[in-house]
Amino acid sequence: MSAWDQILKRRLGRGALGFGTEALTKPGLRDTLLVEPEDLVEFGLIPELIGRLPVVSMLHSLTEDDLVRILTQPKNAMTKQYAKLLGMEGVELSFTDSALRELARIAIQKGTGARGLRAILEHIILDVMYEAPMKSNLKEYRITKTMVSGQRHALGVSDDHRQIA
Repeated sequence: MSAWDQILKRRLGRGALGFGTEALTKPGLRDTLLVEPEDLVEFGLIPELIGRLPVVSMLHSLTEDDLVRILTQPKNAMTKQYAKLLGMEGVELSFTDSALRELARIAIQKGTGARGLRAILEHIILDVMYEAPMKSNLKEYRITKTMVSGQRHALGVSDDHRQIA
């Protein structure tokens, strides 16, 4: 149980006797609670800061599906931005579904959430961005799960459909 869960349980458990107290131990307890300023003080924030927060709310962690949607669905999604940049060099950039899932899994594992996706993706695609302009016969780059996990470098496909390392 996290420190945050313990703080909420302690506050809600005060004076709770008899019937209905078992509701405090339910797994979904955090989903229905409102955070009170005294909870934040007990968690370690200073009262001067808490007084400046007009709205306090609890958020759920992003799931792997959420992160994949962030990578692909918005108009200015990161994968679309990199595809557009390489498109200016005449190279088509694509990602396999498993590569996108691996990117999301790494972000969850590192605890960086959506903000960490950019750094992870840049690390993977950096070599591709430098190599693409120098290879005139390069037509396509496909990013796969093995490339994201660092087991293999990205391979390009030339005009005559041969793979280029």
